[in-house]
Amino acid sequence: MRPLDTDGRRLLGLLSLAVAVCVFTATVPLLRDWFDLRVYYGTVDAWVHHGGRVYDYWVPGTTYGFTYPPFAALTMLPMALVGLRTAIAVSVVLNLAALAVVVWILVGPALRRYGWYGCALAVCLLALLEPVRDTFSFGQVNLLLLALVLSDAWLLSTGRGRRAGVGIGLAAAIKLTPALFIGLLLLGRRWRAAGVATAVAAAATGLAAWAAPDASRFYWSEALWDTNRIGRLAYVSNQSLQGVLARLAAPDEPSRPVWAAVALLVLCVWARRTSRALADEDWTAAFALTGLAACLLSPITWVHHLVWLLPSFAVLLHRRRARVAAALYVVLCSSVVWLWFDDSSGLDGFLGSNTYTWITLGLLLWLPAGQSRVIRTPLRRRARATPPAPSAAAPRTPAASGHPEPFADPALACTGEAPAAGSGRVSTSDPTGLTCPAAAKPQSSSERASSYTVVPPPV
Repeated sequence: MRPLDTDGRRLLGLLSLAVAVCVFTATVPLLRDWFDLRVYYGTVDAWVHHGGRVYDYWVPGTTYGFTYPPFAALTMLPMALVGLRTAIAVSVVLNLAALAVVVWILVGPALRRYGWYGCALAVCLLALLEPVRDTFSFGQVNLLLLALVLSDAWLLSTGRGRRAGVGIGLAAAIKLTPALFIGLLLLGRRWRAAGVATAVAAAATGLAAWAAPDASRFYWSEALWDTNRIGRLAYVSNQSLQGVLARLAAPDEPSRPVWAAVALLVLCVWARRTSRALADEDWTAAFALTGLAACLLSPITWVHHLVWLLPSFAVLLHRRRARVAAALYVVLCSSVVWLWFDDSSGLDGFLGSNTYTWITLGLLLWLPAGQSRVIRTPLRRRARATPPAPSAAAPRTPAASGHPEPFADPALACTGEAPAAGSGRVSTSDPTGLTCPAAAKPQSSSERASSYTVVPPPV
């Protein structure tokens, strides 16, 4: 029998992995039955077709309704024109598109090196990741928000900072958690981008106040402060610091002063580590650290909100921490926190039920931040200009005996970096504008199944 070539073996391996992913998704994790999308759809339908108010709608048989700012409801108005099944299909397509944008920004060049095989492998691996698969089966919007935020990261890292800020502003107007990225812009002294983000968020909020004044008044005065509208703080899917404290204090309420002190400490760590990344223009790490801090500081961070950890995985891979990334990936695929769904008491409950929180906190503390001038992540600033060629008449300065000639390597001459000591890389000709390599392109159910502990109505 003729052996399979490399492409044949890869295709066979991918088909096997795809089958395993389908079996795992269909049998191991219980599907969420588009619960969040039902909330969005029911809210818009009641508002447009039945004269209801945005924050008065409840999913039938539950005590859960719309919890986002009024501008989010405005962006979802097109759902009033279609049926629920069409809305589900559109949600899947939009999430796929957003995931493609996120992957392209974070690891696009690496995937292009592996062609179709790398892209297909990435799809299979992401389909197993619990936050990603939950985002799809809940019909959530966090991947869309992540794509908006990372679009600004890409603009900032490629020298297009004058256009940055719109994505972060829109994301903050749809959901409050991404507002922390405006703080990131301020830390990086990107005043224009921070101003644009703030103006866009304020304009979107003002538009919602004009279109739905009663809903805006109710949200900012009452709904925003009522965490019970979102879900129980102590529920095991809440993988924020507030969730950890709530499970420790259950059945009592967690201490607010303790939470405030812990939150302040997290903010200090975030500011210090992010400032270090920004000092070296390591925008990938800066945005990754901000996503981690946002997940920890938010009062409620459901498991599907942890798609904000994806930039951290990209940082680990680009900094050659593949083993660490693989270990964390396996844990985040395992749904391990649900083992303590019924009882999170005791030492094992404290450690196990908060596993994803420990991962987020560990990444905030130890994620590689700041980078060398030679090793760059895909989100990198483009070269401002090609170095000019030296004059032909200029005399060549001989290198001192025993020392490498400065910028003897053409690649280092283009980046302005000196060769490492002892590297021995010496060129016999001066680099010119024609011999310098081109700048690298920028990264061109059951109750247990739902984060809300209820059984959503059937489709």
